[in-house]
Amino acid sequence: MSNPRSGDGRSPFAVRLLATGGTIEKTYDPARGALTLDVPVIQSLLDGLRQPDIRVGVERVMAKDSLDMSDGDREAIVQAVRMALDRGDSDAVVVTHGTDTLADTAAALVDGLSAPAIPVLLTGAMVPWRVADSDAAQNMAQALMAARLVEPGVYAVFHSRVIPGDRVVKDYDRLTLVEASDAPA
Repeated sequence: MSNPRSGDGRSPFAVRLLATGGTIEKTYDPARGALTLDVPVIQSLLDGLRQPDIRVGVERVMAKDSLDMSDGDREAIVQAVRMALDRGDSDAVVVTHGTDTLADTAAALVDGLSAPAIPVLLTGAMVPWRVADSDAAQNMAQALMAARLVEPGVYAVFHSRVIPGDRVVKDYDRLTLVEASDAPA
């Protein structure tokens, strides 16, 4: 698999990251005694990764737990991705998202985008980035790497897997995202 745009000699590789919320961005609010989405953390997460040849531009689309997302929210994400694609200044688009309904948004992107010219990748985390043993940095780094390797299309990138957007499901037993054919019956 190779992304034709990654071989054009352009440096740095340009990624548009659209943040939508989800567990990856949750932080603990001691005043409320709860995890919240009040403090954006994606830029801090990215700053902790060593990616010398990747330029990531971050845009906040929304800050929602994916269980609270509506069809209208999913349409807003599809529109934000369309706008990022139409700008033509990126080699890939990464969308951070909550895992509970990431598959629904991936399906909306597959249906709502007609053959994107670059990869569109969704990622998130099972454990918030600011919490010990989080998988957020791993998933983000892998999404950025996959952005350079996969053909244009919609994918989920999670726990060392690249899953086609129309085949992704959450495996609640193993707490990961998998391809539909790999999910427990």
